[in-house]
Formats: sequence, C-alpha cells, structure tokens
Amino acid sequence: MNAAPLLKTERFDLWKPRVSDLGGLCRLVADAETRRYLGHTGRDEKSQWERLMRNAGSWALHGYGTFMVRPRGSEDLIATCGVFHSWRGFGSEIGMDDVPEAGWIVRRDHWGQGVAGEVMATVIAWFDTEIGPRRIGCMIEEGNEASHRVAARLGFRPYCDYEATDTDEKVMLKLYERVPEAD
Repeated sequence: MNAAPLLKTERFDLWKPRVSDLGGLCRLVADAETRRYLGHTGRDEKSQWERLMRNAGSWALHGYGTFMVRPRGSEDLIATCGVFHSWRGFGSEIGMDDVPEAGWIVRRDHWGQGVAGEVMATVIAWFDTEIGPRRIGCMIEEGNEASHRVAARLGFRPYCDYEATDTDEKVMLKLYERVPEAD
C-alpha cells in the first residue's frame, strides 16, 4: 500500500475504498452464510463493483463512507464497516432516505472476534468529530442477533419495524437510530 490507512483501531487498519478492493469484496461475501442477512446482495464481480462504486460515491459526495478493514499491516480485506450516505427508498417518513447510515459486514472466518464493535466505535467517533454529531440510521434484518447486539452497544435504539418489499420473500427489518445527546 502506498499510503497510510485513514484510521486505526487496536487491531485493524481502516482504508477508503480502492479499485483494487474488488477481489477482496467478492471474497468477503463469497460465503452464503455471510450473505444471509444482506438482502439480495450478489457475490459476483458486477454486484460488488456496484457496491464499491456506491461507497466511493458516498466518500466523494459526502466526505464519509464505508471503510475497508484489514488486520494491522495486512492486505487481507476481512470486513467493511462505516457510516455511508444512503437512500433506501422507504419513504421520508420512515427516516432511511438521504441520511447517514451505519453498516458492517464481517467475513465469516472473523465472526465472534469483536471486529464490528471495535471498528464501528472508532468510525462513529471519527464521524462525530469530522462530520459532526447527527442522527445516524441503521437497519438490521430480523434474526441477525449478533448485529442487533452490536447496534445496541454502539448506542443505536430501535424506532421502527419495516417490511421490505423489494424481494420475493418477506423480509422484516428493525430500524435503529443513534441520535446525539443535546448539550
């Protein structure tokens, strides 16, 4: 790597997305169990290229986005974690359109090691300092208990249940928000 990571945690280096991350993104979601709670995310290069471009667009247009997470000093992409700008199309009254949204995907062989919690705590602190404290949304599919626990530890509170209608199967989502405390 020819530049320093943007952020570091105790164990991980956090990078802005690069074109060379495409292969790592495909490996990240290659496992069906990893994709279980990611909606209709494809594991093919085209789907991951689109994810990479959306993320790069969030960074370019809003100054924040998802980080590529690697163990300290490694090239191995093991997670994507961050706050990105989203537009879910749920309708403005639901609170997930044109908002910062937190999200994390951890490769299955790193589950249960505290990756998402450690990285997201650092990312949210960075976001609050660099972008400014503001409401951040988060959506987690019903049944993804590990992510529900991470969201709670990060200070997200549930505010709405939502049935996604953009898939063939019924998908229930719990919508969370993290609202900065008033001074």
